Amino acid sequence: MTSSRTLFCLPWLLIAAVLAGGCASHAVTDDAIVTNTSRALGLPPQAFTISNRADSGVQTTFQARTDGGRVYSCYVEGSVSVVGRVVSDAICQEMRQSDAPASARRPATRPTTSPAPACNALLRAAGRCN
Repeated sequence: MTSSRTLFCLPWLLIAAVLAGGCASHAVTDDAIVTNTSRALGLPPQAFTISNRADSGVQTTFQARTDGGRVYSCYVEGSVSVVGRVVSDAICQEMRQSDAPASARRPATRPTTSPAPACNALLRAAGRCN
């Protein structure tokens, strides 16, 4: 009799585990985001703020803005299993503040110790010809 109950309950338990395990909005708490982002950025939790959280399947994306003005695009993945909530480490990439052309990012003057290279189409396109 016990084995028939086990056989009856096992499929229902597996279905419940699958349904509960795929949703980051239930698995990923705000505290988990702050803790994992702190570890990823190497900053104390008070040194950044979290915004623009979006849950999609098992992934939660968000932005972290430091007190110094740097902005990071981050994500964690989370699920609920028989051992509880499981949340991955935060993966963060710093957002570029501008997309200035290469000629604006490099110094305006060329060192006088090196001669100017011969100009060709590639160097001209890179803005390295006089």
